[in-house]
Amino acid sequence: MFQTSKLPIVAIIGRPNVGKSTFVNRLAGDQQAIVHDQPGITRDRTYRSAFWQDRDFQVVDTGGLVFDDDTEFLPLIRQQAMAALEEACVAIFLVDGQTGPTSGDHEIAQWLRQQSVPVLLAVNKCESVEQGLTQAAQFWELGLGEPYPISAIHGNGTGELLDELLTYLPPIEEIVDTEEIKVAIVGRPNVGKSSLLNALTGEQRAIVSPVSGTTRDAIDMVVERNGKTYRLIDTAGIRRKKNVEYGAEFFSINRAFKAIRRCDVVLFVLDVIDGVTDQDLKLAGRIIEEGKAAVIILNKWDAVEKDSHTIYEYKKKILSRLYFMEWAEIIFTSALTGKRVDKILDLVDTAAGEHRRRVSTSVVNEVLEEAVSWHSPPTTRQGKQGKIYYGTQVRSQPPTIALFVNDPKRFTDNYRRYIDRQFREQLGFTGTPVRLVWRGKKVRDMERGSANRATKV
Repeated sequence: MFQTSKLPIVAIIGRPNVGKSTFVNRLAGDQQAIVHDQPGITRDRTYRSAFWQDRDFQVVDTGGLVFDDDTEFLPLIRQQAMAALEEACVAIFLVDGQTGPTSGDHEIAQWLRQQSVPVLLAVNKCESVEQGLTQAAQFWELGLGEPYPISAIHGNGTGELLDELLTYLPPIEEIVDTEEIKVAIVGRPNVGKSSLLNALTGEQRAIVSPVSGTTRDAIDMVVERNGKTYRLIDTAGIRRKKNVEYGAEFFSINRAFKAIRRCDVVLFVLDVIDGVTDQDLKLAGRIIEEGKAAVIILNKWDAVEKDSHTIYEYKKKILSRLYFMEWAEIIFTSALTGKRVDKILDLVDTAAGEHRRRVSTSVVNEVLEEAVSWHSPPTTRQGKQGKIYYGTQVRSQPPTIALFVNDPKRFTDNYRRYIDRQFREQLGFTGTPVRLVWRGKKVRDMERGSANRATKV
């Protein structure tokens, strides 16, 4: 059903707090990975695009490996690191040059020697070029070949390491640059976002746990389906601001908001048992504020006792709370059993297409003309009636229609909703918000005046 990205993969392996996420940020050329002094910030494996010289590849950040401790998420982190190694063509084992070789480094080195993937040894935190060679020399005892002294923060030594890395990448193949549909999976903690990502990709891509806050980084996964490319972005569960302390969770939630901002379609995941909470309403408001297309996922449908009427009752209940998102398609799923998961990307295709859609000015004005003929604009107490001169779509993503009128103040909220409803009924725009911009005659005259003055100059 799916194919993952064909770019060669480089796995970054190491103990907690040796600077793996900082190194990944260095290779990727941005600051997407969360960097924090607290151990265990990275848990899932996160994929980032990188390049060196003329070569493109994907770098995979993994959680810190600890072999003698099975508490919390550590066994799951080891599973994720193993999965990263299985798909990688080369691994970079990152160690801390300031602490020197530790028992944990020796355990990881022994484990890596048993794997089939080639390994490069990078000694991080070698900020001084002179001391770096001395710091790196200690790591010959790991038995993994030449240790490369680097500084992930300043970039020292990374060039030599990456030059050696290129020798392990497969030959250059012509890669067709395809347009991606970016899909952010968003919702409160424990609604099943990571389970949904795993169900969509058909693999244990993200750590799933009943512990709130398991996912921290925004996790990207590029997949292909029926000739289309999707970038699926799992995000941290978004809690109320007052419940969030500054630290790892604070940065995680900021990443989730950024994921909404950079995506095309939001999979808005709700727990069907809990229904729509106040926090869900705030998230819905953020999605609309950002102008994103959306599909509403009612997850954990397998946990509901149901008959032939249940789905309609639940849908009515959900829309009574999310009435301002009635344009979004709703699907009842179970990430656990896979129920209807295969239908989700079909809805994503529809929403993305409508989000990018443009309608000709003539069609916009046909809808307006018919709408006004059925229901004339209101008249104010002073006897002045609103007039709509014409409309035109001024942009897409989301579709935005400018309505040129005599005075926006003469149009009540009810009439504005009526016009919005007419566009929906006549033009569709399923799965995407539509923005109507009411522009008065004075604004239009000012714009014309500015244009005339510019022409004269």
